Amino acid sequence: MNWLIGDKTASIDIDSRISIISMVVLSVIGPCVFILQPGYVQGLVQYLGFDEIQAGYIASTEMFGVAASTIVMVLISAKFNWRMLAAFCLGLSSIGNLLSLSVTDFDTPRATRFITGLGSGGVISLGFTMMGLTQKADRNFGYAITWVLIYGALGLLVMPTAFESIGMDGVLIFFAVFCLSGMYFVRFLPTGKRENEVDSAYGTIDYTITIKVTCLVAIFLYNIAIGITWAYLFLLGLEANISEQGVANVLTISQFLGIAGAFIAVILQLKIGRIIPLMVGLLGGGLSVYFLVGVVDYFYYSAGVYLFNLLWNLSMPYLLATLADFDRTALIVTWGVAMQMIGTAIGPSVAAYILSLSNYDNVYLVATVLFIFSALLLLPGLLAQKKVNMQALRQ
Repeated sequence: MNWLIGDKTASIDIDSRISIISMVVLSVIGPCVFILQPGYVQGLVQYLGFDEIQAGYIASTEMFGVAASTIVMVLISAKFNWRMLAAFCLGLSSIGNLLSLSVTDFDTPRATRFITGLGSGGVISLGFTMMGLTQKADRNFGYAITWVLIYGALGLLVMPTAFESIGMDGVLIFFAVFCLSGMYFVRFLPTGKRENEVDSAYGTIDYTITIKVTCLVAIFLYNIAIGITWAYLFLLGLEANISEQGVANVLTISQFLGIAGAFIAVILQLKIGRIIPLMVGLLGGGLSVYFLVGVVDYFYYSAGVYLFNLLWNLSMPYLLATLADFDRTALIVTWGVAMQMIGTAIGPSVAAYILSLSNYDNVYLVATVLFIFSALLLLPGLLAQKKVNMQALRQ
């Protein structure tokens, strides 16, 4: 295995350029299907003949695989070599995509997408956990999310053309090859957390379990809202009588605005703290989704989607870095990624269930409420961190 993972006993500087680049690559490959989920769900409906509710459940099944994998990573990441885990998960995700070729019944894609999710979740968990241990976590999370969004913007732009030219099977083969390409970068990753324990920007503080759990619940609810909102954005645009390419264009522009949001986090880092950007991101996210409630025309649809993606990706680097400051042994970051993925997995199923009972208005009303609740739950932890940081600065 040395040809793949390098010398598994050799230490590597987690803050080196090549190590950070490798983490960023994993962070892009891990969610390579999810970040294109509106287009993927639309492809399931338009090109494979599934109805909207079935497509939502298929997408959600993959995210449940991601969530299950992140929970497993909480339990095993300290016991295994991280490079070997990354290689295994990349291979599993590739296999899942290949097994999804040429299926049209409802049960088979749910099984194959669950397998894909298991691999993807491991890649996401490892990439974000490693990044949380770097010295400049806010900046590095911002870099990772920026590149995820560049991939997403280009992917959503070409997806309608890709479906027409190479079909769903061609798109799935691309996903499989993309996952395998990550194998090259595995050798540049750290082997485990024992070589990476670093000090927080403000020192190591023992926060109460209540604060930590409340923040994890906030991240869980926030990502349910994200999952609810994201999965049906393409179909909502079509419901509003916007053309397929018009919807794709809106989603593509929104991805570029998301890049701007993540890059703002890179630039700001901790210059204005975390409370302001996170409260703007979470409460503003609720406002953006509320734009999608009621009579949706092109203006409200595009405004809501643009603002949603901008604020979502401004928030994520700060959310993950907030967790990293609670516990520098990587455990709470791994739990945070698990909550993120579980919430995102539940989101499309919640949306599909609400849609089976009513309409898109109620889907996005529920998402709006969840954004608000997540902000309120996160605030005590942010205030506790601010108090500790001010004490550290006075010393």
